[in-house]
Amino acid sequence: MSEKDGKLSKKRKILKGKILDSISRVPLLGLLFGILIAVLLEHFAGTLLVDVLGLPKIPVLFGCVIMLKKPLMIPGALAYVLMIYILPISIVARLSSEPANRVAAKLLDYPMFVSVLIHITLLYASLYIWSEISAYRVLTLKLTLIAIILTLSLNVINGYMGEFSCSHPGFMALGAYGASVFTVLLFANDRIFGQALLPLGLGPFMFPIALIIGGITAALGALVIAIPSFRTRGDYLAIISLAFLFIVKSLIENLEVVGGPRGLSSQPDFAGLPTVFIWTVACIWITNNFVRSTLGKALNAVRDDEMAADAMSVNTRRTKMVAFLFAAFWAGVAGGLFAHVLRYVNPGTFGLQKLAEVLAMVYFGGLNSVYGSIVGAVSFSLLGEALRPLEIFKWIIIPLMLILVMIYRPTGLIAFKEFDVEKLIKPKQRPGKEV
Repeated sequence: MSEKDGKLSKKRKILKGKILDSISRVPLLGLLFGILIAVLLEHFAGTLLVDVLGLPKIPVLFGCVIMLKKPLMIPGALAYVLMIYILPISIVARLSSEPANRVAAKLLDYPMFVSVLIHITLLYASLYIWSEISAYRVLTLKLTLIAIILTLSLNVINGYMGEFSCSHPGFMALGAYGASVFTVLLFANDRIFGQALLPLGLGPFMFPIALIIGGITAALGALVIAIPSFRTRGDYLAIISLAFLFIVKSLIENLEVVGGPRGLSSQPDFAGLPTVFIWTVACIWITNNFVRSTLGKALNAVRDDEMAADAMSVNTRRTKMVAFLFAAFWAGVAGGLFAHVLRYVNPGTFGLQKLAEVLAMVYFGGLNSVYGSIVGAVSFSLLGEALRPLEIFKWIIIPLMLILVMIYRPTGLIAFKEFDVEKLIKPKQRPGKEV
């Protein structure tokens, strides 16, 4: 290497170090503020910028769909993403890093839930303003949030407990139909259930009860297979849980009282974005506390060595049973939300394709990690939507990406990493300085 190349390489390393140092100083509060400014910029100036760049409309999914449908629009779509998202977020986050650090440090004087509430409010405001652009964005966002709940619940079994379960779409189906029957019977005029029994205005207040009923229905279904299944391990549990999935699907298809193979419709529109967002945040918080609790540590002990855990006085059967029912409950809640977002539910939805999607999210994101489940669900959901214009080629690209991840990151992108809220919201200190 020549002396000139050596100096150039050294300058690049210094520049890279400065950029990383600059990014590391930005707290989460500053980043969320930058995102909020970016979505506000799109809300007020997006249409004008689209006209200037010659795009047909505001890109619904960061320009990916437009670029794949119309390759000639790639420069304009990239310029839009750069000017609306990348530059504003980077500039605002960097400029606001010092004030944001001071605010984050000041919030340490208050109970932690105050800081968490502020962060969650900024995140929700950003998502709400971003999704206001089109109904497609709203639907994609809702389904992505539901995918997070589903992925987290399956990770409790396949990641933290170390078993391999294929029954999650079955739990989701039980939750979807349990919640739907409750709301349709009480608040909708339906050809199967007849006239509504209660005024529609009471529905939003009783919708949480419907979701809990869906979760309990799924947990009862899990109990039916957990009692005999936990006498086995490994491949046997996978086969039994897969059989349960087929039993649930066939049972619903043959129950005319819930529509049979035609499905069940007429679900009231109770699953708005605020509702789905609140349930997703609740699931993340409760699941994170569960896996970090004494029971969660016992679950890890069972995963690593069941015989050793039993010798150390861990009630392995009870631990696995509680974790299995806990995961099934949240899968049922996800099913209830899913049915009311689409306002239609069909037994064909909860088949092998749904199982493959959920397993891909869990293993793509990372086992034994709340972070991994969130990353896996969000990235897989958005990737699937972004590649939709490719039609059948989408199902070639996504499996290839999963194969590469399994080869180079067998445990997933972010595995075995704790979701520590306190570290996440704390201020970022400059090297050698106090905030």
